[in-house]
This record gives sequence, structure tokens and C-alpha cells, in this order.
Amino acid sequence: MIAPLPLKPMHPGMPPSWWPPAPGWWLVAVVLLVVVLAIMLWRRRRARRHAAWARLFDQTIDAAMTPAAKVAAVSQLLRRAARRIDPQADRLLGEEWLRFLDVGLSPAVFQTESGTLLVEGAFRPQVDADAVDALCVAARKRYLDWMRRA
Repeated sequence: MIAPLPLKPMHPGMPPSWWPPAPGWWLVAVVLLVVVLAIMLWRRRRARRHAAWARLFDQTIDAAMTPAAKVAAVSQLLRRAARRIDPQADRLLGEEWLRFLDVGLSPAVFQTESGTLLVEGAFRPQVDADAVDALCVAARKRYLDWMRRA
């Protein structure tokens, strides 16, 4: 029988340096960087789109010369935004339209005098400018909410 050879004591080598990282860590870093950049670009594009919608609303209202024309412009913008939520929403009339505008709002905003003004204001010979301004504030909020959601 042959005697086993004596083994030399084991000396561990130097621990690996943290730099440069292994190729897998480089890949993880690149993927993380791409994801962060994509999120930043997406948020920036979204913010620009929201600002453009707000500008469109404001410019359309400012272009209307009379309070009745402003009411008509508000109605047109709300109906366009409503189509993004429900394609059939622009066909609603009267109380149904006002109920649709108030869906999701805790205090009903459009089933009040503002809603009556929205439905009938474009056809009135005289419209109160202060009431139109109050309508524009509520309509702008609803318009931007719908445009962001869809």
C-alpha cells in the first residue's frame, strides 16, 4: 500500500479587488442608467404635454371675445376631452352631460349654476362675465384632469 503524500498547507490568495467590477456589474449599471434616463425622458415629455394642454385651454378661452363665446369654447374643449374618457360622451345633452361632467367630483360642480351656464350660456344674449370666469376655472380643472387620465 502506498502512503498518502503529505499535503502542503493551503495559503489563500489575495482577495479580489473591488475595482474594476466584474462584467455583470457593468451590465447592471448600464441597464440602471438606461432605465433612469427613460423614466426621466418620459416624465419630461409628460410634463410638456400637460403644459401644452393647459396652454391650449387658456389660448382658446382667451381667443373668445365675448362671455358667450367663452362659454361655447369651454363647452367645445370639455366635449373634446370627454371623448378621451368615453367616445360617446360628446353626444350627451343637458342633465346627462352635466352628470357626466361631475362623475368623480366630490362636490358636484357642474350640476349647479355653472352647469346651467355651460349648457345655455352660449345661446344667451347677455352672460355674466364673473360667472363665466368661475365656469372657466372649474372647466379647466376638469379638462386637464381628463386629458391627463386618458
